[in-house]
Amino acid sequence: MLSPSLSNALLDSWNYFLHLAVLLVPLFIGASFLVGLAQEYLPPEKVERKLRGHDEGTGNIAAAGLGAVTPFCSCSTVPVLAGLLQAGAPLGLSFSFLLASPLVNWIAVLLLLGLFGVEITVWYVVITLLAAIVGGIVIGRLGLSGYVKDVRIGDDQGQPVAADGGATACCTAETTPTTTHRDHIETAAREAWSFFIDTLPYLLLGMTIGALIHGAIPVELLHAVLGPENPLAVPLAALAGAPVYISLSGMLPIAASLSDQGIAIGTVLAFVIGGAGVSIPNLVLLNKLFRRRLLLVYAGTVVTIGIFVGVVFNFFIT
Repeated sequence: MLSPSLSNALLDSWNYFLHLAVLLVPLFIGASFLVGLAQEYLPPEKVERKLRGHDEGTGNIAAAGLGAVTPFCSCSTVPVLAGLLQAGAPLGLSFSFLLASPLVNWIAVLLLLGLFGVEITVWYVVITLLAAIVGGIVIGRLGLSGYVKDVRIGDDQGQPVAADGGATACCTAETTPTTTHRDHIETAAREAWSFFIDTLPYLLLGMTIGALIHGAIPVELLHAVLGPENPLAVPLAALAGAPVYISLSGMLPIAASLSDQGIAIGTVLAFVIGGAGVSIPNLVLLNKLFRRRLLLVYAGTVVTIGIFVGVVFNFFIT
C-alpha cells in the first residue's frame, strides 16, 4: 500500500499530466501542420538561395527571420549553414540563421502561446530574434572565419550534401512544377501527422517529467535551486537545459511545470533556450562544421542569450 502522501503526489501528477495533454496535444498537431506548410513552401535550398546575396545588417535580419519561419530539423539546418558558408556568405549572417532556427519556430511559438499567453510569447519572439541578429553581427566581427572546417555535411543517412550546399532530403518534400496548393496542403497534412507520431514519445516524456515535477518534487527544493533567492538561478537554468534536453516539444511541458511551481518565467525561458540551442545532438552535428573554438563561441552565445532573456523577463517584463 502506498502512503497517503505518496498517493496524493501521484494523483496530483496524473491530473497535471492530463491537463498538459489536453492543452498541448491539439496545439502540437496544429504546429506540426504549420511546420509541414513551411517546409512545402520554403524548402531549405530556397532559403539558402535567398540568403546568399545578403550582407551584414539587413542580411542578419533576413537570416534570423528565415531561421525563425523555417523549422528545419537539425539534420537540415546544419547543411543549409554549411552551404551558406561554402558559398561565401558572411559568418555573422550564417550565425544569425543558426541562432534563430532552434529558438524561434512554429512549435515553440504555438506551445508558448498556449502555456504562457500572448504577451510572454510576443516578447520572447522579439527578444530572441533581436539577440540572434545582434549575436550574428558581433560574431561576424570577431574574425572567426578561419575556424570553419572545410568539410561537407552529410544527411542523417550519410548522403553528402549537394555540391552547391543544398540541403538534405531529410526535411524537405519533392516539388514539381505541376504541384498545386492542394497538393502542398495534403502533403503538409500527411507530414504533420507523421511528425506528430514521431515526436509524440518525446512530448509524452516531457509531460511525464513535468507532471512528476509538479506533483512529486517539493516546491521548497525547486525554489532553493531556481528561485529568486538564488542569484545564480538564471545562469544555472541556462546551463542545465542542455544535458536534460529531450526535444523542444518535450522541454516545454517541463517549463510549464516549473512555471506553475512558482519559478520565475525568465528562469524558465533561460532553461528552454539553453536546452534548445546547446543540445547534445545539435553540438555533435556542428562539431563536423566548426573547430572547437567556434563551437565554444556558439555554445557560449546561446547560453548568453538564455541568460539575457531570463534577466530581461524576470526584472523588466513580468
